[in-house]
Amino acid sequence: MTEIEFHVNVPDKLHYSCRLLRRANRSGTNVVVIAEPGLLAQLDQLLWTFSVHDFLPHCNGNALAHTRAASPIQLAEQLKDCPAGGVLINLGQQPPAHFERFQRFIEVASDANEDILAARVRWKYYKDRGYELTKHELPIGREAS
Repeated sequence: MTEIEFHVNVPDKLHYSCRLLRRANRSGTNVVVIAEPGLLAQLDQLLWTFSVHDFLPHCNGNALAHTRAASPIQLAEQLKDCPAGGVLINLGQQPPAHFERFQRFIEVASDANEDILAARVRWKYYKDRGYELTKHELPIGREAS
């Protein structure tokens, strides 16, 4: 069964996601990030400038098949063409279809009210389907490194 984690009270979802992606990349884990197109475009830009010491190889979910196969990080609006297994990170407001294809699933929620409310709805959605959930709550005003 998919392991589901909620990372909540995140002051900056994009920078926090870059840190998660850096850790995953260092460990050799493949990751798919799902979100709305505008947020994915911002994350794409940030991944190029996030760290002067780390290159985080990534591509968009609509890239050519051979590019997707060679990229350990994929940014996608939907999961239909994404590889199963590995880790899924959701930056969006809805539970993604087919999340159960992944071994580990991380929901990232900021400290903004609308994000907190949407995360609560998603929490209930997964809980009602029998998933065990883990919550990682950042202290308000601080971001994990």
